[in-house]
Amino acid sequence: MRSGYTTGACATACTKAALWALLRQEAVPQVTIALPGGEEVTFILKECTFTASQAFCSTIKDAGDDPDVTHGAEIGCTVSLNDTGEVVFLPGEGVGLVTLPGLAIAVGEQAINPVPRQMMRAVVAEVLAQCHVSSGVSLSISVANGAQLAQKTLNARLGIVGGISILGTTGIVKPFSAEAYIASIVQGIDVALANGLTEVVINSGGRSEKLLRHQFAHLPAVGFIQYGNWIGETLEKIAGSPLAAFTMGIMLGKAVKLAQGSLNTHSNQSSWDKEWVTGLAHEAGYPAARCAAIGELSMAGRLTELFPFRPAEPFYEALARRCYGVVHAVTGPLPCRLVLIDAAEHSLAYEFGFGPNFTPLAPSEEPSAGPGSFATA
Repeated sequence: MRSGYTTGACATACTKAALWALLRQEAVPQVTIALPGGEEVTFILKECTFTASQAFCSTIKDAGDDPDVTHGAEIGCTVSLNDTGEVVFLPGEGVGLVTLPGLAIAVGEQAINPVPRQMMRAVVAEVLAQCHVSSGVSLSISVANGAQLAQKTLNARLGIVGGISILGTTGIVKPFSAEAYIASIVQGIDVALANGLTEVVINSGGRSEKLLRHQFAHLPAVGFIQYGNWIGETLEKIAGSPLAAFTMGIMLGKAVKLAQGSLNTHSNQSSWDKEWVTGLAHEAGYPAARCAAIGELSMAGRLTELFPFRPAEPFYEALARRCYGVVHAVTGPLPCRLVLIDAAEHSLAYEFGFGPNFTPLAPSEEPSAGPGSFATA
């Protein structure tokens, strides 16, 4: 599959081209930059305009075959000279503003990550040297319709408002690598810690988070992190953090995959093993006929047809313990609350590793038989 280029690489190319246009007072149709790994890449410019005091260049981001929300976005840079002797990053339309601590960029700064900033500083130094100019340079990175694109990302959760982030550590987007999604998970946990939280609620997506937010209504939005299919990367980040405990919400189908040992639950990475689940039901004490019926199910979410989704049901207790065994192998003794969620958005919770002197986060509702019930075993 075809690779593409990050927003950071695009912004760097536009920075170099715009500075060339300003200093030489001539249009630049294309520009070549070196990526952090040393590879040289040429970018075709969509627009290049200049006056005696500033220049603007833009390019269209090509993310290759990756389903990136910024694929096809117009990324630009406006440059001007200043007398500070430094590269100064100014606000730009469509690029988000950092409003919460915990990210690699300080509160109040544009959401341009450290590696892209360094790439831009490097091309500025290169062009200034080649043109024999000694000056500071002001940069304003912009993304057309960036505020609208940001609504399809997790930026708001991270406290990045008004636009997208300028990202990338290698300059290259690898198809379906999910680098940006995993980076948002890491940043989300960092933001939660920086805002004083000692426990977080990780969840697989919008449906599970809606239910968990209702149950843990006292937690701020930064306390909820969506892991999607990347359970392993999320648990590794948690294991290396100073969190005191965490809650993991997981839909039943993903829980079966996790219990089998899969830390990536994407359908192209793992599938549910009916024989394994049948063995689990046997271990939980169910009669042979009901265990055999598992083989007739088309998906793991239909297990509720055989095993009522209710507190103290042996099958779900056994499933939760197997899930925790996989989680524990990554996070160690860190206390964990595992919340199983079925298709009807009912929930069952199981606590592991909470000592007698530890007071974990409590759900906002009393246990009930309806949606969002919270049973502890």
